[in-house]
Amino acid sequence: MDLLAGYPNFDIQWGNHDIVWMGAAAGNACCISNVLRMSLRYANMTTLEDGYGINLVPLVTFAMETYKDDPCERFVPKLDGSESDGYSHRDLQLLAKMHKAISVIQFKLEGAMAQKHPDWGMNDRCLLHLVDKAAKTIDLPDGKYELVDANFPTLDPARPYELTPEEEDIVNKLVHSFLVSDKLQSHMRVLISHGAIYGVYNGNLLYHASIPLNENGSLKEVSVAGEKLSGKRLMEKVNSVVRAAFNDDVDAEERGFAVDYFWYLWCGPDSPLFDKSKMATFERYFIADPATYKEVKGSYYTLRENPDVCDMILDEFGVKGTHRHIINGHVPVRAGNGENPIKAGGKLMVIDGGFSKAYHHTTGMAGYTLVFHSRGFELVAHEPFTTAKNAVLHGTDIVSTNQIVELSAHRMRVRDTDKGAVLQSQIDELMELLYAYRHGYIHERSSNS
Repeated sequence: MDLLAGYPNFDIQWGNHDIVWMGAAAGNACCISNVLRMSLRYANMTTLEDGYGINLVPLVTFAMETYKDDPCERFVPKLDGSESDGYSHRDLQLLAKMHKAISVIQFKLEGAMAQKHPDWGMNDRCLLHLVDKAAKTIDLPDGKYELVDANFPTLDPARPYELTPEEEDIVNKLVHSFLVSDKLQSHMRVLISHGAIYGVYNGNLLYHASIPLNENGSLKEVSVAGEKLSGKRLMEKVNSVVRAAFNDDVDAEERGFAVDYFWYLWCGPDSPLFDKSKMATFERYFIADPATYKEVKGSYYTLRENPDVCDMILDEFGVKGTHRHIINGHVPVRAGNGENPIKAGGKLMVIDGGFSKAYHHTTGMAGYTLVFHSRGFELVAHEPFTTAKNAVLHGTDIVSTNQIVELSAHRMRVRDTDKGAVLQSQIDELMELLYAYRHGYIHERSSNS
């Protein structure tokens, strides 16, 4: 269903707007607004302001003026009792106003982005034109819902996804601030130089979220830049697109697509880094009915319990060996509900136990550390960190539980690793060179020859 079909006066004319967020930096703007929103949601601004030197003054000024009479109750940062002691009521009110301001900007940018790339199938994330501010409702495809917050002073019903001049100015300044941060750019260069969308190490396949699958367990074809790909070829294409965003030698159109695609990777339904029907951010902020929050996971998250499916994925990526595994992240393990991070008879291990504090109440723990040594695997489960005082008095910051995943009677040596294979290859080449010299096939040359 096209949510925008027949909507009066809704028409985004990309070529007629001389503003940076509708050009090559559209993806930058979407990603940056998400980063700011999440940082404000948990009052975690130190990294951005002190660590990367991001200038938030324009957003502060705009939020104080635009939402000065709005309590922004749904946007008060999520803090526990110990954290709240460090913030005054005035501080929390300011953060809440900033939080709402950047959230509305984000929803505008994302709605425009979904329309810019209709092939991504994300029109269902265009929700602002369905808002009735006067009635305080939103008319979704499955019914009309009451809004718990209908104060949208910058929302023009005739052009719901267009930024106001003030919002446009803020976005331009934020994008500029992120792009000129030397430390941030340095960290991104490290990620691009050493990171990858997937990795194969010592018989283990590592990836973040999923390998998109059909319901029958076969590899799902996903369209990326006009190509339909699946499995390993899909992951390699995504890897290439990500790098294109940082390469000056690609043409402007390809690079602009690559920058936009970063946002799709964050929340796109067929993204191997997400693989859910939607990211219900708007619904969680503005609609009270939790039925609208449901994010349907892709088939992979159920099928990964099947050893045969895991073997198929490992075969697809050419992973060999009798003790091969998939190391999976992304979806926090609900250990408090009895969920086991070891799946498919030990072929797959989910190491995201929810390290982020925001997940502790859901998972009942503070994440896992996977230890790989010469005898096999151990999974170390960590207790949540509460306060420095509790850490000193009770040692709660170092309490952990070790779970043996797999032990082998044969101790793995250097020669059994990927690095060992490289070293052995070099040794073999040197031995061949020595043999050729000793048998006269090659002759010693003096330094002067």
